[in-house]
Amino acid sequence: MSTVNNDTRNTGNTGQQGPKTNGAEMQNTFIQLMVAQIKNQDPTKPVDSSEFLSQFATMSQVQSLEKMSFLTENNMVLLENLQYLSASTLVGQTVKVSTDQLDLSDKKVQAEVELQHSASDLVAVLTDANGVKTEIPLPPSEPGRVGFDIDPQALGLKPGKYAIEVKSASGESLKVEVKGKVNSVRLGSDGPVLSIEGVGEVPFYKITEFSEDSVFAGVMAPTGLNPFQRSLSQFAQGQRS
Repeated sequence: MSTVNNDTRNTGNTGQQGPKTNGAEMQNTFIQLMVAQIKNQDPTKPVDSSEFLSQFATMSQVQSLEKMSFLTENNMVLLENLQYLSASTLVGQTVKVSTDQLDLSDKKVQAEVELQHSASDLVAVLTDANGVKTEIPLPPSEPGRVGFDIDPQALGLKPGKYAIEVKSASGESLKVEVKGKVNSVRLGSDGPVLSIEGVGEVPFYKITEFSEDSVFAGVMAPTGLNPFQRSLSQFAQGQRS
């Protein structure tokens, strides 16, 4: 069953408390102390007026930093909630993620790598929990994206977790991207975590592409941004408006 779980926090509460110190109260207290200092100063050795101005400027800086800290905290909460909302709409959708791990069942898994130049010696290597390796030779390919299927039944692979890498004869490793359906979203302490069919759990920012059936496909296609980057961009635009 596709689900969205929140195991660490209640993100529905976006309201924040105001700054712990009341700015007006602090300012009044400062002025009272400054007046008392003026009244009680030695008439023969009056305090330099520049010292009072310096104290007042320091107080103003403290207030400004306090307000800035409060606004930054609120902005981070809003951005975090936007990220959670975006992730929750992906349940049931198909996405592509960057990964070096697979969680195989008996179903085929679609994967691909991107070549910067032609290659005729690529091989995908799957390594199980016991260190047993299974190699999948890939056909000679031109620069660009090269797709390949991982069929556990044809390869005699048992269900379970596997490390995956694609490398050339020279030992160069390529980033692997895997397509799968989002089964659930878990709201972890470090942000949304997606459970992807054939992959397992991956962080939200590991998404590299949305399929045509994804609600984000039309929105994301023109920019090439991943959803986390898109959230940042939208949030920044909202702050400027």
